[in-house]
Amino acid sequence: MDDIRVAICDDSALMRNLIGRIIDENDGLTIAGKAVNGQDLLDHITEFKPDVILLDIEMPVMGGIKFLEERKARHIDVPVIILSSVATEGASVTMQCLSLGASDFITKPGGSVTLKISDVSEQVIECVAAYGGAYAIMHHKNVHEPDYFHNQIKYRAAEKFVQQKKIEQGVQNISIKKEEVKSSFWQQPAKPKEKQIITPVRESGRIEVIVLGISTGGPNALREMFKDLSPDLKQPILVVQHMPAGFTAEFARSLNSICPLQVSEAVDGEPIFGGHIYIAPGSHHIYIEKRAIGNVIRLSDAPQRNGHRPSADVLFESAAKVYQNRALGIIMTGMGKDGAAQLAEMRKEGAWTLGQDEKSSIVYGMPRVAWEMGAVQKQVALADMAREVNTLAAEHYMH
Repeated sequence: MDDIRVAICDDSALMRNLIGRIIDENDGLTIAGKAVNGQDLLDHITEFKPDVILLDIEMPVMGGIKFLEERKARHIDVPVIILSSVATEGASVTMQCLSLGASDFITKPGGSVTLKISDVSEQVIECVAAYGGAYAIMHHKNVHEPDYFHNQIKYRAAEKFVQQKKIEQGVQNISIKKEEVKSSFWQQPAKPKEKQIITPVRESGRIEVIVLGISTGGPNALREMFKDLSPDLKQPILVVQHMPAGFTAEFARSLNSICPLQVSEAVDGEPIFGGHIYIAPGSHHIYIEKRAIGNVIRLSDAPQRNGHRPSADVLFESAAKVYQNRALGIIMTGMGKDGAAQLAEMRKEGAWTLGQDEKSSIVYGMPRVAWEMGAVQKQVALADMAREVNTLAAEHYMH
């Protein structure tokens, strides 16, 4: 198997070291090289041959923004993940990075307190595995699936749990060995399951609302999809994009600048208007509440579901309940299974459903689980998703 090659670009020697350790402890990843600023990275990129870049924003000589501009000008297609404390302070700077072609972003915890970088190690690994893996496969490398890296994370969590129990109970004979768990989850790729069949309780009807769940790979996927939506689309669209609190308002603004429909961050209690896109705030679940004079958006700070808040399952669950067969549910690229179970419930109620296909998904996790559960009527490539939505929405609009 080939390793996914990771380039680290940060002006702090300590940070380069700490990020390097995170990469080094994962089988299947290797450090392609380290750079002290954007110019240093450009000078060595052909030598490094990275599959993915972890990039700081604020650096001397050439910062992250300038590097992204140069990357675009030089037609360098290696995916870039922003890893910066600036991301915490300035959501607009982060969105500028996404508009310049960065694939995703991770915020350094505690601002400049770099020693806390281990708090986001799982996020770093999952992003590197997803974007770097997709790029490596596109360049005919034989690399591990994202699940392989996710399972290593689970193994380390199990190891930490056992160590904690040892300390708490003063027990010395509890042990966990990689060899013991390899056969169960550490190295086993997820086996494709046979697709289940769902027989809806009623035929699909008019489409009065569109609900969408998306995660890893989502920022750029939504940019690509939303720019091609029809300005004549009449239905409201409610979106759950897994994103930290404090970023979704700016993300909605950045989408609004390229989308022919109005895009905004959802507000609790606001009425749902057609031809408007509502993005769930990064810290709250979003769901639809039925009202006699018109349905409204509700936000909730209830516990995470499937490890997320907002959760696509919460949104889809409310769409199934309120709209039954008069909705369109869409599940797109993302790690895990959020949204799959409740998209299946929507389908049982007779709703229309779409899922992003494997080839165009950065991570074929959420869409794959939904497909296997029988929740997805049709799989669609990202490049065709807007056209598919425009057609369905126009053909089944409530006059």
